Amino acid sequence: MGYDDYLAAEPVIVTAALTGGVHGKEANPNLPETPAEIGRAAAKVEAAGASVVHLHARRPNGERSFETARFQEIDDAVRRHTDDVIIQHSTGGTGAPDDVRHQPLRTDPPPEMASLDMGPLNRYDRLTSENTRALVDSLHAEMVDRGIKPELEAFNDGHLNEVRGLLDRRDLADPVYATLIFGPGTLAPPTPGNFLNAVRNLPEGALFNTLGFGRHQLPFAAMGVLFGGHVRVGLEDNVYYERGELAESNARLVERVVRVAAELGRPVASTAEARAILGLK
Repeated sequence: MGYDDYLAAEPVIVTAALTGGVHGKEANPNLPETPAEIGRAAAKVEAAGASVVHLHARRPNGERSFETARFQEIDDAVRRHTDDVIIQHSTGGTGAPDDVRHQPLRTDPPPEMASLDMGPLNRYDRLTSENTRALVDSLHAEMVDRGIKPELEAFNDGHLNEVRGLLDRRDLADPVYATLIFGPGTLAPPTPGNFLNAVRNLPEGALFNTLGFGRHQLPFAAMGVLFGGHVRVGLEDNVYYERGELAESNARLVERVVRVAAELGRPVASTAEARAILGLK
């Protein structure tokens, strides 16, 4: 993927990350947490142009949940409220035992996609998401068994080496789909140069999704559009619409990036087109 894909006006897939597993309504009261809230938010982002919804589960008290039953409630709500979106579960997490990290993969039916964090990252002062190669391999194996396409989350350049290592160790169905993530801490520093280097360092033939945290969400989405990639926006990654103004909804963030893509001459992929691009059945 690259600038030629932009010039060819290839469709761009928009993923909406609706809730996340870290901050909650204390950061933005419009962030959906309950299954019903997430279902309604999914309907609104679908209407705005998103074809993929990236889902985390929360307990009734707002804390992160990995439980299959809670993901099932959310999936059921999303399917009730939407016409046809691609459901993508998060398997990421800090401090959760490896067996617990598998639980989001076990809904009925399984999600069409699931995230796969490609390596360790620090969170706060005393927490680290380890994401060992053994865990990555076991999650990938269950995804293959259940017909789930992995979304390979690369939080820094070292994780791009881990993507190549995974390709050496295991057979991944084409096309490989990686999310390039930019922001503070362990994440790749959010500069245009680092974005270009990450795109250049992808395995040949890989598709990429672009994720910028906080105020970097919009400019990195624009770069993703310009360089033939796909984009992710939503309240998981950014609770503001602009400096000092909380985003009123996930849909508003999707609407903005859809306008940017249109102004730059790339159509937004329908769900059917997204499935074809991603090689989903």
